[in-house]
Amino acid sequence: MEPKELFERFSAEGRLRLPDREIPFGELPWNPHQTFAGVELKHLVTGRETGGQFSYHLVRVASGRAIGAHVHQTQLETHEVLAGSGVCVTGGTRLVYAPGVVSILPKGELHEVTAGPEGLCLFAKFIPALL
Repeated sequence: MEPKELFERFSAEGRLRLPDREIPFGELPWNPHQTFAGVELKHLVTGRETGGQFSYHLVRVASGRAIGAHVHQTQLETHEVLAGSGVCVTGGTRLVYAPGVVSILPKGELHEVTAGPEGLCLFAKFIPALL
């Protein structure tokens, strides 16, 4: 199975199992990013469910589109690249994104992510919760 196909299957059939409930990913909507065109997010678990401790999100960035330069002042962010390709520029360093790459972006650090020609699919985690 190709990484992109696996990502789409994960986003449709995956589920988050918590001690008191299960959250099927297929029931959660894709949401357009409020600032960056061509970026969609599926909020798997938010601070509402975790008491603000963490949040998990699937992220799709369309071909050639970007999550422009921004800073999370209070959240550590991680990216797990599940499909596609791209580049993350953080702390003045260029990180090449491909399936299997994991990056850690410290709180307060300016960063941006640009998708390659086939787009980019990420599993993003924030500690404490972004939403």
